Order: sequence, then C-alpha cells, then structure tokens
Amino acid sequence: MSIKQQVKLIKEGKISVSDYVKEVLKQSTKINDELKCLNYFARDEAIKRAEILDRELKQNKTNGKLFGIPITAKDDLCVKGMETTSGSTILRGYKPPYNATCIEKVLMEKGIIIGKTCQDEFGFGSFNTNTSLDFEKPLNPFDKERTTGGSSGGAAAFVQKADFPTVALAESTGGSIVNPASFCGVVGLCPTYGLVSRYGLIDYANSLDKIGAIGKTVEDAELLLDVIKGFDHLDSTSIKQESKKINIKEIAIQKEALDVDKEVKDLFLETLKKLKIKYKEISLPIIAKYAIPAYYIIAMSEASTNLAKYCGMRHGKEEEIKGDFNEYFSKIRSTYFGREAKRRIILGTFARMAGYRDAFYVKALKARSLIIQEYKKVLKDYPIIATPTMPLIAPKFKDITKLTPLQNYMMDILTVGPNLAGLPHLSVNAGFISKMPSGIMFTGDHLCENTVIEMGKKVENLTSM
Repeated sequence: MSIKQQVKLIKEGKISVSDYVKEVLKQSTKINDELKCLNYFARDEAIKRAEILDRELKQNKTNGKLFGIPITAKDDLCVKGMETTSGSTILRGYKPPYNATCIEKVLMEKGIIIGKTCQDEFGFGSFNTNTSLDFEKPLNPFDKERTTGGSSGGAAAFVQKADFPTVALAESTGGSIVNPASFCGVVGLCPTYGLVSRYGLIDYANSLDKIGAIGKTVEDAELLLDVIKGFDHLDSTSIKQESKKINIKEIAIQKEALDVDKEVKDLFLETLKKLKIKYKEISLPIIAKYAIPAYYIIAMSEASTNLAKYCGMRHGKEEEIKGDFNEYFSKIRSTYFGREAKRRIILGTFARMAGYRDAFYVKALKARSLIIQEYKKVLKDYPIIATPTMPLIAPKFKDITKLTPLQNYMMDILTVGPNLAGLPHLSVNAGFISKMPSGIMFTGDHLCENTVIEMGKKVENLTSM
C-alpha cells in the first residue's frame, strides 16, 4: 500500500492513528532487534502525537499529506527533545532544543517521527560499518552477513523490512542516499543541492550535504521530497527556484560507469533494453579521473573544520578539565571519535594547511568546476545520464574488513560525481543478482527532479509487470 492510500484510509476514519502507531512501534522493535537499524526509538513522543491526530480527525481537521504516517529520520537531523548523535559517541545524550526545517515540514503535514536511523559516524563511510564506539552496525535485510551500504544504511534497511507504509528522511554527501538504496533494494532520491534546507542538519561537508528521501516506491519518495523542499531563510544555501521537467527522448550512458562487476553491468544494460528508450554511450573522462580525489579532498577539508567544535568545551562530551587546553581537547577527541572520523579530520586538516592548501584543496575546487562543466555539456543534449548505482552488490562484512581505506573510498566512484555537481539523482532497484538487489541510477540537470523521477517510475513499471 502506498503512503497516499494509507493517508486516505486514515482520513476516512477507517484506521485509528493511535492503534496503528502502536502496532507500527511493535513491529519496528522486531525489525530493530533483527537488523540493528535504529539508534533511537521515540515511542512516547510518537504515541502522544498519534493521540493528537486522532482528536483532530474527530474535529474534521484532516489537512496533511503525511497524516498519521510513521517516518524515521537519519540520526544527523535534529529533532527537538530526541537524542541526536550523528552516529557518534561524542554526541551521546545530545537532545536538540529545536527541529530541523525538514522535520518541521514533516510535522506540519502531520507525519509522525518514530525514531532515528543509524548511520556511519558523521556520514563517514560507504558501508555503514564506521559506526562509533557504542553503536551497532545495521544488517542487510536480504542477507545479514552483508552491509546495508552507507551512510544512510539504517534508513534503507528499515524501509525495506517494514511491511507498513513508511518513508525515511535521509542525507547524502557523496552518495549516502543512493548507495544504501541500491544495496537494500529500495528507492533513494537525492535532490538538487539547496532545494531542501540544511538547517538543523549536523554537517559533514557544507558544500556537499543534501537531505533527501528513501522510500519503498518512487511515488513515496517523491511525496516526501515534495513536503520537505522549498526556500528557507535559515539556510544561506537554500534556493527559491522550482523543479522543472524536460521531455525524455534519448538518454546517455556513461561509458566509464560500465567498468563494474559483470553481473551488475549485464543487469543494467538489460534494464535499459527493456525500457525501450533510445540511449547513447558517452564518455565523461574528467569525472572518471578526478571525481574521487576531488570529492575526498573537499569533503575531508570541510569535515575537519566542522568537527573542530567537538572538543569537550561547548560541544560534545565533557569531562573534568585537567592539564592545558591541548591536553584536554586531545583526550576528548581521542576517546570519543571513531577511527574513520580521526582519519578524515587528520587528512582534511593536512589538505587545507598553509603550504598544502594550494596544492590540494584549491586544485580540488578547480577540478570540481570542470566536473560541473562536463556534466552540463552532456545534459544539454541528453536530459538523463544513466549508470549502475554501485559497482557491485552489497559485500559481506568479512570482505569489507580486508579493504584498505583507499579501496573503501573507491566504492563511491559512481556516486560522487553527481554530488560534487549538486545534481539530482535517483536510484531504483533494477533486479537481483545472487538474490541481492542492484540499483540503476539516473542523474539529471539542476532542478530536474521530475525528470529523474519519471525514469525511476519507468523502471518500477518494468519490475511490477
């Protein structure tokens, strides 16, 4: 059942919101016991919210596109009074005194936040295995020995496993929405940079972070995006333009994106063939060569700046102050940051230091400009660029432990390009390989969410036949 259908039943009085939410929470507990995909449950808050909505129904106050729908939020989105940690031990116990703008918009449309989904610490990872010291790693719904993908892995796993209408607020910096969507067989919709306000998001990299949706269907993800998008004066990067739609006559396939596992490539090409749409193979050499290094230099540099505030004074865990500031700060950060967070802070600080800034950070920014130009040139002629979402199916945890940090970073080879350019992109399940899902990704020009959504629905129509 779709979210729209569920909302219709609730508004017609055929379903008690309170009874429904209690049952959802019961099922969600079982899902979490099995998959370890939630960092925090908001049981009392959700039940109280449901009771309010039941009273509103009796008063014929039925406005709200998400009326009574249970929704999860990635743990880097601030929810008033609800523990929000961004997956890091250094923020354990933090309860924001305000809501993120996207949370406010969900509440205005009468959605119910039932909990926070788990993630890589501060979003640092492709597999959701970089969880902090006291957080568990989420498990893939199709095979518990495999990763969910990251960093919005908890959101994707929960949406896939839930047998009730739900949708998740997720966030992407370099592919963290579409990556887990591919590995868990759900829909991941990442919008144009600035279309959704970042106010209330615990930052990873300010110039890259985007809030989007993970849903069971394209329609559900589209509905959530429609709710949360829009200009916000609280976010200086928020944009006022409306999404636009371009007719799809012919699409492009990135040649370099076909250098993936053979089964993934075959499924991708088979899906395109079934769509019966004209396509042309094109090359994006600058993106293929420079997207990964440019992304990681920029993202780590911004991350090292954003995480500097977590030093045990005004932000983050606190302890008794002993020694000088350097000794105290070092102790706090060494104790409560995870291994990957420390690595990215060190690398990012190095890249923006005097003497290295021009050699690394400034060059990465120039490469980013060239990447945007290359995308724009292709998107003038083709409204969509199609690629596999990920180069492989979800790997097993035992295999991930054998990867070097660089091999981990290379897993984002297909997803960092659209994120560097701030372009909208969508992943939808193309089918299964060895009983594991594999996604196909569509990237469009800025503000062309409607175009990538249309392509996603075409693929869904194939798989439902």
